[in-house]
Amino acid sequence: MTLGSDVRGDAPLGPRPGPFFASRWVSAPGHVREAESLSQLPAGFRAAGVACGIKPSGKHDIGVMVCDGPQPVSAACFTPSSAAAAPVVLNRQRCRLGELRVVTVNAGCANAATGRRGLDDAARVQGSTAVATGVAPEQVAIASTGEIGTYLPMDKVTRGVLDATKVLSAEGFDDFQRSIETTDAFQKRASLEVSLDGGTVRLSAQCKGAGMISPRFATLLCFVQTDAALSSDAAQALLRPSVARSFERISVDGQLSTNDTVILMASGASGVRVEAGSENYARFAQALDAMMRQLAILTVADGEGALRVGRVVVHGGDPADAELAARAVANSPLVKAALHGGDANWGRIVQAVGAALPGSEVLPVDIAIEGVPVCAGGAAVDKDQEALEQAVSASEIEYTITLPGARAGDPGVEVLFSDLSHEYVTINAEYTT
Repeated sequence: MTLGSDVRGDAPLGPRPGPFFASRWVSAPGHVREAESLSQLPAGFRAAGVACGIKPSGKHDIGVMVCDGPQPVSAACFTPSSAAAAPVVLNRQRCRLGELRVVTVNAGCANAATGRRGLDDAARVQGSTAVATGVAPEQVAIASTGEIGTYLPMDKVTRGVLDATKVLSAEGFDDFQRSIETTDAFQKRASLEVSLDGGTVRLSAQCKGAGMISPRFATLLCFVQTDAALSSDAAQALLRPSVARSFERISVDGQLSTNDTVILMASGASGVRVEAGSENYARFAQALDAMMRQLAILTVADGEGALRVGRVVVHGGDPADAELAARAVANSPLVKAALHGGDANWGRIVQAVGAALPGSEVLPVDIAIEGVPVCAGGAAVDKDQEALEQAVSASEIEYTITLPGARAGDPGVEVLFSDLSHEYVTINAEYTT
């Protein structure tokens, strides 16, 4: 990797090989199937992506997504960071987040920690997009990703916005996807068909993220489109819990980003209504949840230098303690290094849990790795070493932790996380973020 490059490697990125629903931890609902075309947007959407010169590589770095529905509906979630980037601040303050019609995104510059100038630049991006697309500025959301503490090259950006709006098309999925990527090693995208009462709707998404992935959110951009007819209340009621069950359950390095943005837009072009409390609502929610969870797992799998994905599930204790324990294991450099090396060093898990839940008495914790018990009541147990070593060599590894007070049927607290590799250090030593 060369200093200053914006992606890992020089080969063009494509979707990860194989079916979209590849993880054993996500099941595709029976009424959901992958669309034949990965590049076709749902009805009522056009998109484009172009290169304007923000990225040193000259690759795509400006994307525009437009919803052409007569009454577009949207919902959004943003980073909880107190150092939120200028685009996030602008979206919160100036946008009608339930009625967004356009999203403009740039990669290569985060426009974060840029003060008043950054906010002014964000407003200029919003305004130039509004003029180019003929919509009200408050219906334009913007997003940025890339290096923190640098300013947008506004002459290039405004020209790029104009260039992108000139080539908007229903087949613009691929170019838009490329325009949001930075250190991604593969594309995280989805194109699904969802069977509902009244017909089939399309559900698609473009996602990016590989490093600075943190609890409470992932350092990512995710844009979701559907041609289902949603109310604004239904859109937000669908998106917020789905984000909580997906992107807020993952960690690569425990670093909360300044720019996290997830936006759902619905064109209504299919004519199939999804009303709160209806069977269609439940079926659509299942589809959205499955898609978002799989995208979240792909984000972890693409953690910079990642080889394996871990899943820690903590049962018992009070909810706050279970959350602390799960996060501690997922963010432990020692646990993550063991995960990378296929090392069943469960003592590191005990250490992480004990540090997260300090006390004067020994915590009677139970631990199993891929179903193989390794610790009971806080003490080592006889184990099938051969089965354990085979289990930790897989690409997905599950750690189950049981605290006192666990009850039968308790789903537990889940966090999905990546390993910690030599390449992670190399990437983040050579690539400025």
